Amino acid sequence: MFKQILNKIPRKHSKSAKDHKLSSSSSNNSKRSEAGSEKISSAVNEVISAPHSVLSVGNNPEDEFFRDRKSKENGNPVNVLYESLPSFEDVPSSEKQNLFIRKLKFCCTLSDFTDPTKNLREKEIKRQTLMELVEYVTSANVKFTELELQEVINMVSMNIFREFTPQPRENKILDGLELEEDEPAMDPAWPHLQIVYEILLRMVASPETDVKVAIGYIDKSFVLKLIDLFDSEDPREREYLKTIVHRIYGKFMVHRPFIRIAINNVFYHFIFETEKHNGIAELLEILGSIINGFSLPLKEEHKLFLQRTVNSPA
Repeated sequence: MFKQILNKIPRKHSKSAKDHKLSSSSSNNSKRSEAGSEKISSAVNEVISAPHSVLSVGNNPEDEFFRDRKSKENGNPVNVLYESLPSFEDVPSSEKQNLFIRKLKFCCTLSDFTDPTKNLREKEIKRQTLMELVEYVTSANVKFTELELQEVINMVSMNIFREFTPQPRENKILDGLELEEDEPAMDPAWPHLQIVYEILLRMVASPETDVKVAIGYIDKSFVLKLIDLFDSEDPREREYLKTIVHRIYGKFMVHRPFIRIAINNVFYHFIFETEKHNGIAELLEILGSIINGFSLPLKEEHKLFLQRTVNSPA
């Protein structure tokens, strides 16, 4: 099956002499994008290590409930209550779990990133709240409760699971030449999405996450939706997904056969039906790591998996 996958992946045509400058520029941009993907987690770490508060929310009595507004999503008015919440440092330990739940529920509110000038304060408050959640999950020193795990997965699901719509692409000109059409599309909601993915990654990797409890929420349906997201056009999102799915595969052993089958199904769909998928390279990386981790002698289920994967007929 690998041969068929590689044959289906489109290859760039060779450039003429007059396009050489553009090709070099595009290549450099691509390299910088890849380098940026590798530094995603470190960038988040740098931000959360700095002292911060949610725009000083909670210090001003007038900010107790600073806005009850109506916004529009998909043409329907939605009431959104932006509530100021104290920082974790400002409440006793006995109240931190309740505050954690409240912040998670607050972050279920989705922001409209189609207009970069719209609701800037609300977007920043949510971003800062998400950063506080990252820090809380990272510094946890007791097992997460079932309610906490449930609310984390609910918040993550509300933010990342969505229908992909083709990003509008205007013809961009560089030195009088058109840029290549296969330039990656960057999701405008990434300032929030990145931190949501970081919360999920740290929750999965945390030693305080009990697999027996979390399995009820990081279930097959959730994992399948994660794999569906690999078709995102944003390479930064696919990089996070690759790391998270690999961590889930390593920690949630009961999901391993299902993950292998789900990835194979994406390959079959790509080869025999669509011939287009944005995340084939990342899924191949996951599959390579999975196969590399097979112990010898091979189990029968692993032999069958390899037969279906490697020797799949064209």
